[in-house]
Amino acid sequence: MTRFARAARTLIAAAALAGAAALVAACGGAGTTAAPPGTSGAQPGAVSTRVINPGGTPATGPSRSAPPGPQPCPTSALQVSVSASQGVAAGSTYYPIVFTNVSGTACTLYGYPGVSFVAAAGGSQIGIPATENPAHPRQLITLAPGQAGHAELQVVNAENYPPANCGMVTAHWLKVYPPNQTAPVYASFSAQACAKPRTILTVETVQPGTSGA
Repeated sequence: MTRFARAARTLIAAAALAGAAALVAACGGAGTTAAPPGTSGAQPGAVSTRVINPGGTPATGPSRSAPPGPQPCPTSALQVSVSASQGVAAGSTYYPIVFTNVSGTACTLYGYPGVSFVAAAGGSQIGIPATENPAHPRQLITLAPGQAGHAELQVVNAENYPPANCGMVTAHWLKVYPPNQTAPVYASFSAQACAKPRTILTVETVQPGTSGA
């Protein structure tokens, strides 16, 4: 074999080996894609929905506040009346002022009603309003439809005061503000009152039921 023939065979063999190597490299890399440095193999567009709190526990959704309870009884939801005397002591007579829920929903009473004598329903006030007697602590009273609570009213005999210090008149109505309300109701009620600023009326906090007896 001549030198030229041997050189040609060598070049042909080298070319064949190079082609085979290229083919193997192409087949071995088919169907795979290297992930970029610093990334995982997660599919594009995949988003994690698990949120971790600073304490390391899964976060929960926004908390839901408890549904509100019964609201304070508006004046329009109440029927107000003065019951018969519960007794006489030390020159005073005691009467329950009864608050009945006449609405279709439960509501609450809390604290003292406002009470005063008036000359007529919607008329001018006589004397000073009732003072508050802290004999019973305030408590939240829930009235279902048809239920009632009461506040005891003490009415001092106006004749206990000297006529010159009292200015006695006859009152025929009470103006009553239910606890924490600004609209009054008027209840028919007759008693001797002092036109001058003397304490005739004293009222306690609202309690359950229609009387304290």
